[in-house]
Order: sequence, then C-alpha cells, then structure tokens
Amino acid sequence: MTNPLPALHVSDIVLRRDGTEILRGASLRIETDQRWVIIGANGSGKTSLMRVMALYDHPTSGTVDVLGERLGRTDVRELRRRIGYSSAALADQLRRDLSAHDVVRTARHAALEPWWHRYDEADDARADVCLAEMGVEHHRDRRFGTLSSGEQQRVLLARTLMNEPAVILLDEPSARLDLGGREHLVATLQHLAADPAAPPFAMVTHHVDEIPSAVTHAALMKAGTIMASGLIGDVLDSESISDCFATPLRLERRDDGRFSAWGR
Repeated sequence: MTNPLPALHVSDIVLRRDGTEILRGASLRIETDQRWVIIGANGSGKTSLMRVMALYDHPTSGTVDVLGERLGRTDVRELRRRIGYSSAALADQLRRDLSAHDVVRTARHAALEPWWHRYDEADDARADVCLAEMGVEHHRDRRFGTLSSGEQQRVLLARTLMNEPAVILLDEPSARLDLGGREHLVATLQHLAADPAAPPFAMVTHHVDEIPSAVTHAALMKAGTIMASGLIGDVLDSESISDCFATPLRLERRDDGRFSAWGR
C-alpha cells in the first residue's frame, strides 16, 4: 500500500520563458516506494521539469509539493535540502580542484564551496559514508577534476545522498560516460533502485538501454507535456516509444529486465 503523502508531487506545471511555453500542464506524483524514469527526445522538456521538481526553477503556474510542503509557502532553501539533485549543469558549477569529499560535504547546505558554511565531524563522517555507498571512498581526497567521468558521476551520486533526502532527481546521469562508465553507473543505480531503504528517485534519459531493471515507473514526455505515465511495463512499448520520439521503433525487454530499442 502506497503512502498517502507522496515524496514529490507536481501538478499542472506550466513554464514559460521569453514567450515560449516549455512545459504545458505537466503532472507527476512520485510515491515513497517508487523509482521513475522520465524519457523523451531532446527539447521535450525533461530537464526543465527536473529543475522545477528540484526547486531551481519556479513554474509560471501549477503546484510543487515535497513531503506535503508547497513551493511558495515554505523556505525554499530548507525544502531544497530534502531533494538530492544531480545534473550536468550543477556539476559544471563545481570547482574542479575541490576534493571529492568537499563535493559531497557541501551538499549539506546545498552549497558549491566549503567556505560558505561551517562543517562538523558528523558532516565529515556522513560524507565519507556517502562516498563509500557509491564505491568511491578511496577517491576521498582526490581533486574532482582529476577523476574520470564515471568516477565523477559516482561522486555526484554520493552528493545526492548527503542530506538523506526524501527524493533523488538525476538529470541524464550518464550523459558524459563511455560504454564502460555507463554500464558501471547503471549497475550503481540498479543497486540504489533495488534497495527498499533507499529514497524514491526519478532519472531522466533519452536512451532506454540506460534504465535499471529495478525502475518501477515511467513517464514519456513530448513537446513539454507528459504523454503517458504509470507502471513501466504498462507505459513502455514499441508504439508509445515510437510516438514519443516520432520515429518508428521496436522496443524489447530483455531477460535481464533491461530495455533495447532500434529503428524499424
């Protein structure tokens, strides 16, 4: 039975920028026991929706609720700390000579630099635990910029765990990875998705083969709208994915639970 209070709920989100409507009536409800993937072509509004859900962009209209607290009626700085958020844009803002430990530790205050706030031994210990959970504790004192793309992504995943968030949002976490790095990351996400004690998460991708088999729900986006959402087995099929990408595609779910798609 699902918790009546969702981890995150966005309803009828409209987002306009410079006269362009980027999101049009998008709604998504993430329960505490769910793991979501949001799929769509480039320009479909996936990243914009993620930024709204992570409280980095305010919608033109619509509501955003995190654990029952509504954007606009609460301290957004405190509410944002309840969301573990990772994106390429956020990674680009981090100073490259920060240590991996500092990259994780600064998430305590949703900061980008360690000198903006004070940290105690408990913060240091929590950052070490998060690095260990992502298998990069041996890179604790390495400069972030010297790590491989795959190692950086695992450090950024550790950062999302720092505040024991209510929900984790990952915007194209494998975007800069080679095939080996991507598969290692998918395995890490699979471990997270399969852990019943882990927080719910939503990840954005436009490659179905990057979806961990333990993901439970899917949403398809097209032209700023969510065209379908629900249990992943009900939402993802050849017809829906072809419509989503405006290309005839064949979708197959393999024996290991992962997806493959190709043109037909």
